[in-house]
Amino acid sequence: MRETIDSAAFKDMLLCAAAALEANKKQINELNVFPVPDGDTGTNMSMTMGAAAVELRKKPVSGVGEVAKVTANALLRGARGNSGVILSLLFRGLSKTLKGKDTFDAHDFASAMGEGVEAAYNAVMKPAEGTILTVSRLSASAAADFAESGNDVELMLSCAIEAAKEALADTMRINPVLKKAGVVDAGGKGYVTILEAMLASLRGEATPDSYTSGEVENEAPEETRSGADFADFDTGAYDFDTVFIVRHPDDGRSLASLREYLSSIGDCLVINEGEEEFKVHVHTNIPGDALTEAQKYGTLDIAKIENMRLQHDELVNSESDAEPAPAEPEKEFGSVVVCAGEGMAALFAELGADRIVTGGQTMNPSTEDILKAVNATPASTVFVFPNNKNIIMAAEQVAPLTEKKVVIIPTKTIPQGVSAMLGMEIYAQSEEELIASANESISNVHTALITYAARDSDFDGYEIKAGEYLGLLDGALLGSNADITALVEALADKLADVAPEFLTVYYGEDVTQEDAQQVADTLSEKHPDAEMSVINGGQPVYYYMISAE
Repeated sequence: MRETIDSAAFKDMLLCAAAALEANKKQINELNVFPVPDGDTGTNMSMTMGAAAVELRKKPVSGVGEVAKVTANALLRGARGNSGVILSLLFRGLSKTLKGKDTFDAHDFASAMGEGVEAAYNAVMKPAEGTILTVSRLSASAAADFAESGNDVELMLSCAIEAAKEALADTMRINPVLKKAGVVDAGGKGYVTILEAMLASLRGEATPDSYTSGEVENEAPEETRSGADFADFDTGAYDFDTVFIVRHPDDGRSLASLREYLSSIGDCLVINEGEEEFKVHVHTNIPGDALTEAQKYGTLDIAKIENMRLQHDELVNSESDAEPAPAEPEKEFGSVVVCAGEGMAALFAELGADRIVTGGQTMNPSTEDILKAVNATPASTVFVFPNNKNIIMAAEQVAPLTEKKVVIIPTKTIPQGVSAMLGMEIYAQSEEELIASANESISNVHTALITYAARDSDFDGYEIKAGEYLGLLDGALLGSNADITALVEALADKLADVAPEFLTVYYGEDVTQEDAQQVADTLSEKHPDAEMSVINGGQPVYYYMISAE
């Protein structure tokens, strides 16, 4: 029986929660599948909670109120995606209730959970049931009911978890999207994971390290390959997941007008107000307008713009608080390239890239990631090659944040990036010539992709089965097939419209050189006059990226 919790125990509970999310993020990601096989919720929640873990490990804290404050502030700044921002709100409310306390009891913590739920519901513009909001609300309600007569914190958490699990199972009934997909809510699952890890820590059943050593029951299942990214051909209303922080002067000014404006240009709006700053999450097609409007209320601090369906497997940024000074120019022009895979990184390095930012489909780098690479490039003018349409907007936000001149080359695929860099290296001298050469190279490239479907789905008239290969050409879905050779042949037939002179097959991390050569041979049979190259890209997600010029 535990009637009170001190700061050391509370800190361990939170560190266990962060470790549990990291261990289970892939399982949580796989629940986030609508409207097509993808997933980001587990990654977003893990990275959000991971930001708190970093801060909690940096320095000793005294009192549960201080632990809660450090956690809430770190989550505010580290929140990623809609689920991450809602999680930060739940802990913001927790921090308010525990403020100034050295310990907490069952009544304190139940009240804090309720305060967090209220903060989350108040901040979300259009709260949707059958989500993490529902799970957290019913969990807090169960905790409050127990605290009316009980004082055992462990038993209170156990009751809260049972209510959370019941609510999680019910999300599939409440939310028609989840019902159709046949899964429970991913954010709700993440919240249950947090509560279970906190209770395990409190009972002495788990430590942060145990979640990576395999000592804890209910750990994440064997990792599975990420599913296909359909965002390139999604016709949804809003493409960009926009998250930013604004330092807000203490002038008493209401954010009501900002809420109204952001609601008019997007959805999934959440605003988390801290003591000196506020954080905004919104889905919109015009993130630049959202940032411009927000700057009327204070100073823009951090902005991250990503495709809302593609934020998977990003690495936690450096723990260092100090930003290094931009590298002194040693040359006029430099380049930063975004890509994934050792082979692709080596190829771009050979083409003259000064810095490589790891990222791409399912792991879009943030504006901050690109900014760091730009600042580390020893050149006056830095060309940035996003190599993915969902990264272009994040790259465009770098220019006003650095003293270097930044030029975005709007490459939407890896093959476009390779061709653009080749063209610039061979033909151009001045900045204008470099840009013109790159754009001309981009226009001559067609990109075919072969990837994998993690779940059954229907899209654009195609009935897709889990385990099938998916073929895309220039962002359009061409179909799926259990036989990769048949799919390659279909792509080859479609490339007849292009009449390529050059074909390059970049094969991924799960492909052998022999298999890649067979794909190349199939393409060559259809296009015997095209010059063929086969390169080990080592990229994730896509078995093959095929460049046709």
